[in-house]
Amino acid sequence: MPSTATAGPRRVLLAAPRGYCAGVDRAVHTVERALEVHGAPVYVRKEIVHNKHVVEELSKRGAIFVDQEGEVPEGAIVVFSAHGVAPAVHDNAAARGLRTIDATCPLVTKVHVSARRFAAEGYTIVMVGHAGHEEVEGTMGEAPDSIVLIETAEEVAGLDVPDPDKVAFITQTTLSVDETAAVIDALRAKFPSIVSSKSDDICYATTNRQIAVKQLARECDLVLVIGSTNSSNSNRLVEVAREHGADSHLIDNHTQVEEAWLEGVETVGITSGASAPEELVERLVALFRDRGAEDVGELRTVHEDVRFMLPKEIRPETPTGRG
Repeated sequence: MPSTATAGPRRVLLAAPRGYCAGVDRAVHTVERALEVHGAPVYVRKEIVHNKHVVEELSKRGAIFVDQEGEVPEGAIVVFSAHGVAPAVHDNAAARGLRTIDATCPLVTKVHVSARRFAAEGYTIVMVGHAGHEEVEGTMGEAPDSIVLIETAEEVAGLDVPDPDKVAFITQTTLSVDETAAVIDALRAKFPSIVSSKSDDICYATTNRQIAVKQLARECDLVLVIGSTNSSNSNRLVEVAREHGADSHLIDNHTQVEEAWLEGVETVGITSGASAPEELVERLVALFRDRGAEDVGELRTVHEDVRFMLPKEIRPETPTGRG
């Protein structure tokens, strides 16, 4: 944004909840704690969470991010990301003598358990998710011979399974709630006997942030979502905001705000994906304050108090407030 810009929205409205979910908080603290306990370097397979800022900050502290466990020196410590990994990754790590710390979000692990259970019971498993996403790759690796992947409701018509009466579905945890509902409706229409987990696979934080951004969009001319381009849940927030009447853009940080977006904008809404730290929101708010916004408020829709314990390998012996 040009430094000469002076005009700006008069009102800033923050979505609540926003930002870190319990799974991301646990994963980031897992790497921090591993560095405290073992010292640098600590290797991390893939991005610990999908946020450039978080990865850069952890890299400065001694974390080394790699694409595959095969890049980690034998015997070294490696942390698996919040998105989860396939059993083959655990096997490869064991074969290399790696000391592993699994930071997989417990809600992703729950989906893995469902996949294994459905496969053991002889079901064809339909996974609703985005091809190439680390979470999808890890989940499908739990039962590769039993899982088929679809992304849209339109794909359901072409699904061919061995036994239409023996079908189950699971979903990626960070999908659009509304779009996924349409896919599930299509699956139920084609396979009336289809079964699923007792609870929804889409995580509470994804659902809550989408609820919040729907309300935010109704009250704002523009909604800015802080998150990285490879963050599934952040991209869904942009889509949801647009679907509910607001212009919306995904940005990594305050420096990416474009002047053209602000033309005619009286109220700007701000939210952040589940992998984005609050300090990025604070910098964006400061930018708008500098441009004259005096009315800064928060729109709260849901209260969150979910917390997950750190992995047992690095859990402090006494409570620290981070577990």
